[in-house]
Amino acid sequence: MTKLIVGLGNPGEEHQEDRHNAGFWFVDALAKQLGTRFESEKRFHGKVAKARYEGEDLYLLKPSTFMNLSGQSVGALCRFQKIAAADVLVVQDELDLKPGTARIKLGGGTGGHNGLKDIQAHLGTPDYWRLRLGIGHPRDLATNGRAMDVADYVLRRPQLAEQKLIDASIENCLLALPLFLKGDVQAAMLELHSKG
Repeated sequence: MTKLIVGLGNPGEEHQEDRHNAGFWFVDALAKQLGTRFESEKRFHGKVAKARYEGEDLYLLKPSTFMNLSGQSVGALCRFQKIAAADVLVVQDELDLKPGTARIKLGGGTGGHNGLKDIQAHLGTPDYWRLRLGIGHPRDLATNGRAMDVADYVLRRPQLAEQKLIDASIENCLLALPLFLKGDVQAAMLELHSKG
């Protein structure tokens, strides 16, 4: 069973509404649903929430390092709690999926996502679960044939219509999560992938 769900994002109020913080939005919604709260944990370089789920401990983590150093936080918590990479679900923003779309997969490449690269380096393997929340790509919003720089795009707030789609996909993910957590990955994937 998954023992750790990590939401990726950047710390600080100035980043709360950035597209890059979609992972934080997901774990915040999950913590609320589970009736647990995040507490700052210096030894884990982040904010940690703990819940009981189906008789097991389930940890939620929001690294307080910046995105590119997320592995420091994930690695520290996994080592301390003896959590294997295969029991970790990392929730991230995904440029290559349209807003409103979400996909789940085990392992694979990092797609240029520096947070994932750092987690892979600290876990020593790419074989952890990823929940990819679509935020769209700036090329899809290009005006006059010129797209916004990717770094600028992910560090900005989504347009209202995009935000509604991302919020809806987070809701869909929360509905599919119990299937995933009990090990019925195929059913969880089917649930998610049929939604967008």
